[in-house]
Amino acid sequence: MELSKQNIREREFHNKLQSSSKERFENVFYKALYNAGSDFFSIIKLNCKEKIVLDFGCGIGDASRKVYDFNPKKITGIDISEVSVKKASDEAKRLNLSIDYKVDNCENLKFENNSFDLVYGTGIIHHLSTEKCASEISRVLKKNGILVFLEPLGTNPIINLYRRITPKARSHDEHPLIKKDFEILKKNFNNLNIKYYGFLTLLFFLLYKDPSKSKVFKFLSLVDQNLFKFKVFQKFAWSVVISAEKN
Repeated sequence: MELSKQNIREREFHNKLQSSSKERFENVFYKALYNAGSDFFSIIKLNCKEKIVLDFGCGIGDASRKVYDFNPKKITGIDISEVSVKKASDEAKRLNLSIDYKVDNCENLKFENNSFDLVYGTGIIHHLSTEKCASEISRVLKKNGILVFLEPLGTNPIINLYRRITPKARSHDEHPLIKKDFEILKKNFNNLNIKYYGFLTLLFFLLYKDPSKSKVFKFLSLVDQNLFKFKVFQKFAWSVVISAEKN
């Protein structure tokens, strides 16, 4: 497996992260993206039944175990971190789930052209070269294949300040997505759709506990979606759900 210096740094970072039992402080904020996760999995569910699916940067397999319930024909998960892949494989075996996990480089996949009907990932593109990512995803997707990704956005100045003052919480090469990344994706795929999340739901995250049951979260989410209809507010989003089709 050919690895760039960036790939090696990412592998080392995530191997270390997954070898630690320490809870990440940042996890307390992720409830603000509950609706992003719901929409992300809804798109996958709509497009994966009896399809051949790739979990691109699978981590410890949380997403692929959920997608398994959507009845894909076959699901494969790949990640550069050997520790993550072992954890994902062990858990799938424990639950008797037929998911094929492999150690692989997302920028240089071992799969043949036109191998998958659907490629999805959570928080993976921003760890890689967007150009190489887009090229490889396009190569392994079948004609009219679908991609779905949930990624952090790099345009909110307050979030960017937090990122700068907590460098050890993230890998050296992370680059939350900006305009040029979307332009690369637009060149490689058709019908690119970008939906924004996590402005007021993040700003006021202390006002609610369980977002799935919270009327406060539901209200904040509704306001967010109305604000994001205007470009001036889109830069304040924390994350985006991206979907598109192969050219």
